[in-house]
Amino acid sequence: MARPQPDVVPCPDLVVTGSDSRTGVSPGTPSAREEPPVAVAVAVVACGALVRTLRREASRRRLAVEIVPLPAALHNRPSQIPRAARAAVARLRGQGRRVALAYADCGTYGALDACCEAEGLARLPGASCYELLAGRERLAALYAEEPGTYLLTDYLVRSFATSVVRELGIDRHPELFADYFRHYRRLVWLAEERTPELERAAAEIQRRFDLPLEVLDVGSAEEGTGPLGEALETLVAAAQRDAAGAPCGAPAAAGTGGERGALHGGPETAVAVCA
Repeated sequence: MARPQPDVVPCPDLVVTGSDSRTGVSPGTPSAREEPPVAVAVAVVACGALVRTLRREASRRRLAVEIVPLPAALHNRPSQIPRAARAAVARLRGQGRRVALAYADCGTYGALDACCEAEGLARLPGASCYELLAGRERLAALYAEEPGTYLLTDYLVRSFATSVVRELGIDRHPELFADYFRHYRRLVWLAEERTPELERAAAEIQRRFDLPLEVLDVGSAEEGTGPLGEALETLVAAAQRDAAGAPCGAPAAAGTGGERGALHGGPETAVAVCA
């Protein structure tokens, strides 16, 4: 089976030709001063659930990045995220690439931070992708208002039948739905693109839950999405500084550390960790 190709985000300022990888000068070019500098794309190992948003933010901010997605289904098995991330990082570094990690803690309860520290990696800040879409304070306010809040993202709305129903075995055992979701009291959709297709899908999810659905607009293609765009730009800049000679562990500062997450939909749990 052919290896899936990573998503490459085109950067308007990125000039990649048949240049010498050591000098950045195309064959036959008289002088390096006559050739524009070649921007080297940072390989961003990314949560599959964030790929669409990351691609849009990278394009909007003109970042030279290559998005390398890991399976979004890892969110249902967060203990496997550090191992999968580490394998992807090792493969990319073996190709001589500079690498960053587009994950928040995502339910690993510090294991991903340990991986980042060991590998000298930067990750996205925060406990979960929800923080990166809505912002920490906004998210805390939602849970303070109603602890039984089930969060939806565009990705979850689009893929609910597979990422939730099938992954949790509800398609084979419908009785499990009540076991998983009986304690929720409302749905909140952190909406980036309110297309008719997604609105229909969100309405179907609401029908299944039989709960109130609130829609919270967190961004758009024109204005960007929550804190995610700025966090991605900081992450890429850290990896580029590393490429310019910063100490190996320096990029890890891009992730705030000590932040923990939860699985899709549920409230976050904060766990104090001594460094």
